[in-house]
Amino acid sequence: MHKQFIPNSFIAPTFLETDQFYFVVLEDSVAELDFEAVMSSQQRLRSIFGPKSEWPKSNMTLEENIESLKIHKQEFQSRQAFAYSVLNASKDKCLGSVYIDPSRSPNYDCELYFWVRNDSTALESELYKTISTWFLEKWPFSRVAFPGRGISWEEWTKELR
Repeated sequence: MHKQFIPNSFIAPTFLETDQFYFVVLEDSVAELDFEAVMSSQQRLRSIFGPKSEWPKSNMTLEENIESLKIHKQEFQSRQAFAYSVLNASKDKCLGSVYIDPSRSPNYDCELYFWVRNDSTALESELYKTISTWFLEKWPFSRVAFPGRGISWEEWTKELR
């Protein structure tokens, strides 16, 4: 049996609204906006989950994306993992995504990954700050790993041994 990811009493936020960003649960309702963002930024995204990641496939279809988003929604509902689509303030463009997963390392409470689309990289540091503040204020984790950002991939690989 593995340790519980989050306390039963914790209710995960279903959205976050700031001046620049609107986070919404990553699910099939945002599939078209998400798909456009992912496919416009494929090369950049291939390293988001580590140097050996092959996501997204260059020939991924909208239907495959919809199925993936349905899985993210189910994981959210069952409290196994939490993923958000990051939209612009007017909610008509997907800027990227945020993924909160149980940590595979005993030294961290969770693993947090995020990305921004190619034409929005100027917002990356602001998104990082927004996520960090949001985590401090709203989430029950004190030890958050940002693999590939707050901890190098090399160090992260050592954590997982």
